[in-house]
Amino acid sequence: MYHTDDIEGRSRLVYEQYYLEVYQFMIYFTGNRNNAEDLTQEVFIRVLDALPRYEERSSMKTWILSIAKHVAIDYGRKRRIRAWLGMEPIMGLPSKHGRPESELEAKEEKELMISAMLRLKPKYRSVVILRGLKEFSIKETAEILECSEAKVRVDFHRAVKQLRTYLKGYWEGGWEHELSR
Repeated sequence: MYHTDDIEGRSRLVYEQYYLEVYQFMIYFTGNRNNAEDLTQEVFIRVLDALPRYEERSSMKTWILSIAKHVAIDYGRKRRIRAWLGMEPIMGLPSKHGRPESELEAKEEKELMISAMLRLKPKYRSVVILRGLKEFSIKETAEILECSEAKVRVDFHRAVKQLRTYLKGYWEGGWEHELSR
């Protein structure tokens, strides 16, 4: 527990320490920088609201990423509703500076991977982000996703299998090799 006097300083430290982790999680989850920024802000609003009640039953990072997971799931639900109502805006990725040929190829590969990730069920997408991209341990991933370690292993295996199916013929070795670690 944190005392009220300590909350403002602690809040600033928590934000500075975990902002990038949460933002990257949201980028991978949504595939859109603007949405990731908005959702990251929502996560820290919830974190700041709940920080006085944080009981240290798990690490601060695990606790915050668990909140991020719930925000991402809420976003997915709202997005499905908007899509069903025909209100979903077209998503686009901003370009980077660099050589046009390599930039285009990298952008196409990134968009292909994001597209494949977005096709995964949210529970599979979360486990791929945490295990495959963020390289959390099975135990940490299980804590964040609030499930058993066996479920993390099974969901990760199934997610990788689906990604391989989605990406079949596009990459030989690259992402498949990385994800099968």
